[in-house]
Amino acid sequence: MNRIEKTFNQLNKNNKCALIPFITAGDPDISTTEKIIKRFIDEGADIIEIGHPFSDPLADGTVIQESSQRALLNNINTSDIFEMVKRIRQYNNETPLVLMGYFNPIYQYGLKKYSQDAKEAGIDGTIIPDLPMEEAHEWISEAKKNNISNILLIAPTTPIERAKKIVMQSNGFIYYVSIAGITGARTTLPPELEQGLKNIKSITNKPVCVGFGISKPEQVESLSKVSDGIIVGSAIIRILEKNLVFEDNKYTPNENLIEEIGNFIKSLKDAIK
Repeated sequence: MNRIEKTFNQLNKNNKCALIPFITAGDPDISTTEKIIKRFIDEGADIIEIGHPFSDPLADGTVIQESSQRALLNNINTSDIFEMVKRIRQYNNETPLVLMGYFNPIYQYGLKKYSQDAKEAGIDGTIIPDLPMEEAHEWISEAKKNNISNILLIAPTTPIERAKKIVMQSNGFIYYVSIAGITGARTTLPPELEQGLKNIKSITNKPVCVGFGISKPEQVESLSKVSDGIIVGSAIIRILEKNLVFEDNKYTPNENLIEEIGNFIKSLKDAIK
């Protein structure tokens, strides 16, 4: 049992839904990312998703794409991320940390080495949106050796028979995509989302978490009644963007950044009923 499973067991006992905020590692710099993640923890985030910046993030909308580009300006690499995670683990050794990234950097690093180094750093799971279930066996095998959850995505358009196969291959939790398309905060979510979540929950006992497009406490409150976890990313990155200053050919955070993100996370956490 890893930290993800322990967290959901505890939440289930208390009949609570997980809040899962996302931030891109290295945007605008690795030190700021570390401060943001620590503030996530302080505000009660149940699981934290850390984005591994990549030059071609196909599943992500403009906000997270631009976030990746800012991080890549600093030449952020896998080793930098693992070193940051080690420092965070000195601050907190309980909150699950999940890496969300694309397969190419993992492949280049080496599947076995990536899995081993991720475990050593303190990572609990991975989300690899461009690695289809049919091609994931080698990674799943390496991840399992190091007790790292392999979290797979299910879209609203996924046929139920395929969803059943995905559920069997996924562990930690199931990532249910709220909308067909790419990431990005939305003012409204599809009316059929609740039924889609219920459909997936009917075929598995594993936690089902929902992400893509969630940006407001009211949405979190509503979804917390029908899902096991809520993932919020683009809305957080927008706050970060708003608090960046570009000068001397680099992005620098202003003094309000951490506080504004902290207040937003608190509003989302308070919305979970």
